[in-house]
Amino acid sequence: MQAIDLLLQRRSAKTLGEPGPDEAALELLLASGARSPDHGRLRPWRFIVIRDAARARFGDLLAEQLRRVRPASSPEALDRERLKAFRAPLIIAVAAVPDPQAKVPVIEQVLCAGAAAENILLAARALGFNGVWKTGGAAYDEQLKGALGLEPSDALVAFLYIGTEPDGTEGSGEPRDWRDRVRYWSE
Repeated sequence: MQAIDLLLQRRSAKTLGEPGPDEAALELLLASGARSPDHGRLRPWRFIVIRDAARARFGDLLAEQLRRVRPASSPEALDRERLKAFRAPLIIAVAAVPDPQAKVPVIEQVLCAGAAAENILLAARALGFNGVWKTGGAAYDEQLKGALGLEPSDALVAFLYIGTEPDGTEGSGEPRDWRDRVRYWSE
């Protein structure tokens, strides 16, 4: 697939299943993420791989987070939250671990992690997989971040769910008209 086709055809998956990326494909995904633009070469991104049995523990963390922020959540709501960990065979949590003392502004360091997440999604598509970028309240929860080995000052920028789309599955994302979002500036 040509790079321009990959970019123009990128879309979020609705349904993902097995197979997920094997170890060699996972390494390519992570290496692709590490190639994001990185002002100052700070490498402010961290990748947390969640797969296999770890998805059950991650699901428990999601349900615990929901219970903390909405104590009246029904058992069914908690189960739905727990099952989010099984949307795909592989989850990569992408975090920004910025250095506030660096000359590079923190916002640029966070954007670097966001670019790394996009690189991973594009690499997944290039390898025959697809994915979807999710966040939600869990991405901003200090206890959940701590359980993933992050500090409160770190930013979870994405939960990337990656797997294989069933045959005939159409993801979201009709081609977007971008023309109304562009203006040409001149003096």
